[in-house]
Amino acid sequence: MGLEGKHSFGSIEETRVTFVEKNTDENRKEFLIKLLEHNGFEVIIEEEKRKTEEDPQLFTVAVTDMVFNPTIWVFQRKLKTFDGRMVTQDYWNQKTEETNPRYWKNEK
Repeated sequence: MGLEGKHSFGSIEETRVTFVEKNTDENRKEFLIKLLEHNGFEVIIEEEKRKTEEDPQLFTVAVTDMVFNPTIWVFQRKLKTFDGRMVTQDYWNQKTEETNPRYWKNEK
């Protein structure tokens, strides 16, 4: 799903949540849980319904903080990695573990 500008919120069971990502796989779910909990958020996971048993299990990742917006927190550099560096867009999207403060690379 990646970063979007839109603040998406709703409910999981009886809990009001901000949706972080929907339709994410197991690996991505685990990455987000660890990163968000490390930054002090309470994470709630919901399994998506599968059409068939052969389909991969997908998940919705959400937090209980209703004002959390992943895009704002990443670009305002409010999220920290496990070693205390700032989370960049590429780190959030799991493209790299490098957290050089540039958002875009212009090199080829």
